[in-house]
Amino acid sequence: MTFLDQAFVYLSAAVVAVPVARRLGLGSVLGYLIAGAAIGPYALGFVGAEGQDVLHFAEFGVVMMLFLVGLELEPATLWRLRTPILGLGGAQVALCAAALGGLAWLLGIEPRAALAIGLTLAMSSTAIVLQSFAEKGLSKTAAGQSAFAVLLFQDIAVIPMLALFPLLAPRQHGGSAAEAEHAATWVGHLPAWGQTLAVLVAVAAVVAAGRFLVAPALRAIARTGLREMFTAAALLLVIGIALLMQKVGLSPALGTFLAGVVLATSEYRHELESDIEPFKGLLLGLFFIAVGASIDFALVAARPAFVAGLVAALLLAKLLVLLALGRGFGLATDQALLFAFALPQVGEFAFVLLAFATRLGLLSGELPAALSAAVALSMAATPLLFLACERLLLPRLGTRESAPREADAVDEEHAVVIAGFGRFGQSVGRLLRAQGLGATVLDNDSDRVELLRRLGFKVFYGDASRLDLLHAAGAARAKLLVLALDAPERVVEMAREARRHFPQLTILARAEDREDAYQLLDAGVTHVYRETLDASLRMGADVLRLLGVRAYHAQRAARTFLRHDEESVRRMAPLRGDRAEYWSYARERIEDLERVLQRDREQPELSRDAGWDAESLREDANRGTLTAPPAGGEAR
Repeated sequence: MTFLDQAFVYLSAAVVAVPVARRLGLGSVLGYLIAGAAIGPYALGFVGAEGQDVLHFAEFGVVMMLFLVGLELEPATLWRLRTPILGLGGAQVALCAAALGGLAWLLGIEPRAALAIGLTLAMSSTAIVLQSFAEKGLSKTAAGQSAFAVLLFQDIAVIPMLALFPLLAPRQHGGSAAEAEHAATWVGHLPAWGQTLAVLVAVAAVVAAGRFLVAPALRAIARTGLREMFTAAALLLVIGIALLMQKVGLSPALGTFLAGVVLATSEYRHELESDIEPFKGLLLGLFFIAVGASIDFALVAARPAFVAGLVAALLLAKLLVLLALGRGFGLATDQALLFAFALPQVGEFAFVLLAFATRLGLLSGELPAALSAAVALSMAATPLLFLACERLLLPRLGTRESAPREADAVDEEHAVVIAGFGRFGQSVGRLLRAQGLGATVLDNDSDRVELLRRLGFKVFYGDASRLDLLHAAGAARAKLLVLALDAPERVVEMAREARRHFPQLTILARAEDREDAYQLLDAGVTHVYRETLDASLRMGADVLRLLGVRAYHAQRAARTFLRHDEESVRRMAPLRGDRAEYWSYARERIEDLERVLQRDREQPELSRDAGWDAESLREDANRGTLTAPPAGGEAR
């Protein structure tokens, strides 16, 4: 069969099967798997042995998918996920491997082979799970985030598994197979310490290139104005990193994920996403079709009870372990069910591990073929498990987090756009409204939007970080953008995008703490407001006044503190890279502020000062502490 023949068969199968599957509510993944099974060598026979070659090629879709996942995660976000990645992910792999390996051992399989089987079957399908969560709008739920953490740990765990299998292999097979595996890498001839060093150098090279080389290169390519060149550069980046990781014996998917995380703060992040997304979708679809075509229905027909029992046992064992872990790590009942029913299948890396174990002599006879069929069938069962969980279990045992609704159509424009109308944004919006000034308000909390509308506010539902929604809100013609979102990382990300796409806007941004303020300053935002600073200084001024300090001096001290602290933030932001200099300067600024406040406190009179206001004058007069101003001066 020629290349064009294969392309026609695969595309025809996808175009026919996937829309039908989506129409029936089965999801696109199951549609691809059914299409592959139909055209495979054990059904209609349109695809023969070359299907395995297509499967290896299509695995690159998984690599692209993890690159795009990395682009969605800034290093700070990844660091916050370290507990579920190491804790939940590590526990899942260990417990599932122990349970499945123990079952294999009880069935009479040699202990070393049973361990290899347990580790292989502990893997879950990154492609199927992430695709299913994305299609159902559940990626940001607790179950979706927990599943992602587990999948990321599994992708990392493949590397030590590949290193462990040769140690488990029988002596007569271990050496030759290990040598064959290393022959295709650049580090196979190096000693163990040299291979480790090469891996570290490769990872460091990916990180350094992402930070210092890729952005200037993409900027130069973008200046050409040729979109196809930018697409070619994006593909070159992913393929190059995957090839480098493969040559040093690492997982290509892990390497591209790392590159995506490094580039998550790049100004070209969204262009990279939009250029690679179509290739990722096409290759993932091809991967699922190839998986469906690889199911050995002849073996299934010959030993249906054995294969069915194998699939049922591994799905049930993994599901019970996952459900226990979900509850043990604090997931609500509905989220624990979603988490457990999303991950019991065996993943795409199992095909690699099974082939490796067979070459090493760990597995023999019809067992590898039976396990491969069970892996493919477990993947095909995942969309059905999802449906069973959503339609049968959740309505009775819990209410799943609702999928996001469609954004409202924005039908007005004002000089001010407010993103986020919680407790912070409402104060700004109400002040503008009281002055007769309008603002276009966007908020993505549907309950809050409905409540505010009942109170008489015009608020549009939608994710303000979406560029199309900002365009609809008139950001291209507005003067001010107020970023009052509750999530600090989204404020920083949105500030970067707004600065890039709407350079005429003056951005006023809410910050939670100093670190958020530093990131906003780095993004070019000059009007930064830390949400607790003003309130804490008002409280501090009231404490001083209740202790007997004149309102005049209390107000002046608070305002002096505010000016000094804001200046410190701006001066200290560039020093964060040098911690010693940063902390030294911080101590210096604290001492400077104390000297300034002490000097003001020791001055007997100040003829003019912004600390005076009508309210503090009335309070001092009522307390009997107001004194006449000095000659030639006035009280304020």
